[in-house]
Amino acid sequence: MELSRIPLPIRYSPALHSFSAPSFCNNHRALRRTSYCSASNSDTLVAPKKEEEEHGDLKCWMHKHGLPPCKVVLKEKPSLDNTHKPIHYVAASEDLQVGDVAFSVPKSLVVTLERVLGNETIAELLTTNKLSELACLALYLMYEKKQGKKSFWYPYIRELDRQRGRGQLAVESPLLWSESELAYLTGSPTKADVLQRAEGIKREYNELDTVWFMAGSLFQQYPYDIPTEAFPYEIFKQAFVAVQSCVVHLQKVSLARRFALVPLGPPLLAYGSKCKAMLTAVDDAVELVVDRSYKAGDPIVVWCGPQPNSKLLINYGFVDEDNSYDRLIVEAALSTEDPQYQDKRMVAQRNGKLSIQVFHVNVGKEKDAVANMLPYLRLGYVSDPSEMQSVISSQGPVCPMSPCMERAVLDQLADYFKIRLAGYPTTLTEDESMLTDGNLNPKKRVATQLVRLEKKMLHACLQATIDFINQLPDHSVSPCPAPYAPTLK
Repeated sequence: MELSRIPLPIRYSPALHSFSAPSFCNNHRALRRTSYCSASNSDTLVAPKKEEEEHGDLKCWMHKHGLPPCKVVLKEKPSLDNTHKPIHYVAASEDLQVGDVAFSVPKSLVVTLERVLGNETIAELLTTNKLSELACLALYLMYEKKQGKKSFWYPYIRELDRQRGRGQLAVESPLLWSESELAYLTGSPTKADVLQRAEGIKREYNELDTVWFMAGSLFQQYPYDIPTEAFPYEIFKQAFVAVQSCVVHLQKVSLARRFALVPLGPPLLAYGSKCKAMLTAVDDAVELVVDRSYKAGDPIVVWCGPQPNSKLLINYGFVDEDNSYDRLIVEAALSTEDPQYQDKRMVAQRNGKLSIQVFHVNVGKEKDAVANMLPYLRLGYVSDPSEMQSVISSQGPVCPMSPCMERAVLDQLADYFKIRLAGYPTTLTEDESMLTDGNLNPKKRVATQLVRLEKKMLHACLQATIDFINQLPDHSVSPCPAPYAPTLK
């Protein structure tokens, strides 16, 4: 996280919170040299060793301010990029069984918009009309960062600085990659998604000053520090990405509390697509109940929701090779130039589809996805008005297709998958060979993992389409021309 590049303040606002400290962290300094309250190294916040011994690590700070006894410990592992310091992670401090509460973080140690803006109504208004929750939380941490060690949140911000928004692979989100590094994603729709997300962050940055004056509580806490004057755009983007990598989406709470920054939460927790344990709001705390057994020292795993690998990479900086929620998107659109466009649009809507329809290709279900696209594509190929009337009068999505028209539909789909595969600069075989290189650049490795998985799904789609072609009764029939064929992208 690059919050650390924010300059220290020339003024100081009073501390936000005052807590009484439990004696076990105040009086027993020896504990700070153990795994229970061991001191951590700061990544980019310049902190002498003596200061770190004084403050203790993140977990010690949390115990000092209300974290009850828990069953986890902070450990560290080396970064894949040897220019970065090791990253911390949460591990079991003892053997755990299914249903055990690993930790319970009190509300006083959780950052939400309700807390940041001081008013639930204002929080909902701002995030509905102006900024995302992530932007508001990032802005708040940036101001707190300016206070340095005087901020109540200093130990948490120091830990976020150490993590630098890196995921399990110690790789930053592609939102922070250089142009040459983004080239690793050439051919993948994720590259366009990254650029689009960056534009959205820029738009939010341009709205910061408006929010600043609307949120009276923030303005009073940090007078005269107008956001766009206090923080350059690049610093805001870095803070936004860091918050994005650790924010938790809580369920069954008010809108002003649904996005939360939870110390001991991501990115300190590992991710598993088959895990069902999630951070949950319970009364005045956020707790984690484990869904599996752990041995002491094992990393604690949580679920981040049903996110495809493209989202995992953008949000958290990693790719899950065994992600059962991975998917691709195929967008099909009926031709607006077609004289029968309105009729086809009506038929599509009657069958739960839109004139511009997005189809999800889920990993392992590529053949089902192709079969789901065919009725929509066949509808686009209907050209004879009498055939169109037959379709309108029918109750289902079936279109009367001649053999040559069916071949044309399947050929278009096969060509589409071939074109997408050709858009990547490397082949699937080359990707697999590249990943065997133990010295591969970490960012290139995670990008190669992503595009390799995408290509595997595209190859499966192409094979399913070819299988449908091979099932046609007459392979000597040439595809019919279609003046208003649907577009695919």
